[in-house]
Amino acid sequence: MFSVVLLLSLAVLFVVIARQLRLPSLLAYLAIGLIVGPYGFGLLAESEEASHFAEFGVVFLMFSIGLEFSLARLKAMHRLVFGLGGAQVGVTLVGTTLVTILYYGQDWRIGLAVGAACAMSSTAIVSKLLSERLELHSQPGRQTMAVLLFQDLAVVPLLIIIPALAADAKGMAGAISMALGQAALALAAMILVGQRLMRRWFDAVARQKSPELFMLSVLWIVVGLSALTAWAGLSLALGAFIGGMLISETLYRHQVEADIRPFRDVLLGLFFVTIGMLLDLQFVLQNLWSVFLALLLLVLAKGGIVFLITLVMRNSPEIGARTAIQLAQAGEFGFVLLEMAKDQKLLPTDVFQVTMAAMLLSMFVAPLLIGQAGRWSKHLSRREWSDRTRQIHEVAVHAMGIEQHVILCGFGRTGQSVARFLDKESIPFIALDVDEARIRQAVEAGENVVYGNADRREILKAAGLERARALVVTYADLPATEKVLHMVQEMRPDLPIIVRAQDDLHLEHLKSLGATEVIPEVLEGSLMLAAQTLTQLGVPVERALEQVREVRAHRYSALRAFYRGETDRLQRLAREKLACVVERQAYAVGRSLAELDLARFDVTLEALRRQRTRDESPAPETLIEAEDVLILVGEAAALSAAQHFLLDGQ
Repeated sequence: MFSVVLLLSLAVLFVVIARQLRLPSLLAYLAIGLIVGPYGFGLLAESEEASHFAEFGVVFLMFSIGLEFSLARLKAMHRLVFGLGGAQVGVTLVGTTLVTILYYGQDWRIGLAVGAACAMSSTAIVSKLLSERLELHSQPGRQTMAVLLFQDLAVVPLLIIIPALAADAKGMAGAISMALGQAALALAAMILVGQRLMRRWFDAVARQKSPELFMLSVLWIVVGLSALTAWAGLSLALGAFIGGMLISETLYRHQVEADIRPFRDVLLGLFFVTIGMLLDLQFVLQNLWSVFLALLLLVLAKGGIVFLITLVMRNSPEIGARTAIQLAQAGEFGFVLLEMAKDQKLLPTDVFQVTMAAMLLSMFVAPLLIGQAGRWSKHLSRREWSDRTRQIHEVAVHAMGIEQHVILCGFGRTGQSVARFLDKESIPFIALDVDEARIRQAVEAGENVVYGNADRREILKAAGLERARALVVTYADLPATEKVLHMVQEMRPDLPIIVRAQDDLHLEHLKSLGATEVIPEVLEGSLMLAAQTLTQLGVPVERALEQVREVRAHRYSALRAFYRGETDRLQRLAREKLACVVERQAYAVGRSLAELDLARFDVTLEALRRQRTRDESPAPETLIEAEDVLILVGEAAALSAAQHFLLDGQ
């Protein structure tokens, strides 16, 4: 009981600290293992029961990877996934093996095992940081996610090959061939037989409308298929991966993923605690130079490999550098493969400890490296500097001669509405936007709109921030709004700033960053609806407007509290949001929104993101282009069907 209470207490404390530092939770679990393990304070001893539970963390992780596997997505991204991803993993494996043999004089199997572990990057760290920085769907972000997808797929054969490496030299080739053959047969048999059975089974379970039965079915499939592959002499994780693949082709993948997440996260946390318990801090401190050298080799060599491959694939140096920096750290599956190699007696203790310490440190420095990736990579691009200079010049020309004006950040539907009101009052303005087509049309119509990112200091300065009367942020994009607020507070803290928000969730946060007024769309819509209702019922217009003014004066406090009913809960649970990236070979490319008719899937198109522009009201005749991102809202099954249609046309 003491062990459980201690682990839970430390888990709560360290996860809170990790979240405050914006680090992934897995680093907190590794730190817990370091503290409580035999090489730390020795508060907990390794136990067979804990190891079994921890192994199921890996099982659920592989099941999640299988759930995310999509043949349509893989087909659309095959060039990046198998080209860039395959080259990165292959070159890293070969390079590490050669260095191990030629420089360290070790057995090639040690090099292959270490190379497999070091070839992996952290999906948890990278996806979280790219999402926060709004770079998930940029070109470097898409290339990074494609490589991570291949790494996830590569784990499956590596989980089979590494145990086979422990066989004697004469029987090794046969052992590897046998293991891969068994895995291929198991995969083929389960897919051929399992897909039809899986769909029918979940259809039958869904008709019962029992969340308990649904959850039990998922657990039964995960554990059952894992046990089946283990009985066949293969790993538990392979069965879980196959189970995830089978469910990914059904309409229930999103619901299943949401249901298993708590089990996966807790058990995976326990796995990383057991990994942390294996690290000998005393050995690491005594061999600090070796660890530091291994860290440099891991980050620089791995990043260098990715950079060279991206250049061969005709990317610009800037794009290549950003992709390389984002993939330079070690990953979660690296620890899985490293521990497996240790259990199979493939790695000497010193190699295991140095490699593990270097991998762990690379994950700690990853947020810092990724945070600076954009700044460092721009030094490699002459075009970036020329484009930036041209943008600043164009903004300065448009802002020349005007003062006491309003700066509009974004010229979408909201920005254009604000501009019309300013025009009627003869108040000058300059609008900053990044949608070239929209800017071209607006300029032809005589609007004072110019291309420029409002979250850049030099652009705001060129727009006449020092002479401006007010600044309006017209897009409901929290991270981008935060950047603008930080910049304005540094340069012109006395300037009134009016900010648009979707709701009141971040109202106080935005005001603390310097926003003078925050306009939550949902609450403002409620006010207008209430005012119109009162007017229709005979209440004098002035009295209705007085009530509206009173609510605004109290910062919408009267509207923040409401009685949540069952429909609110069901709506919140049932409707999800999905960002669907349209790849170059996707079915939707070149087709209009009207032709695609997404409404027949019972999903709503919330917005269309193209490059750095978010259009919340795209016209029906809008043609979909490669690399567009469609933000869809609907039930899990409907989202899955719509995504398959957009990517594969089925």
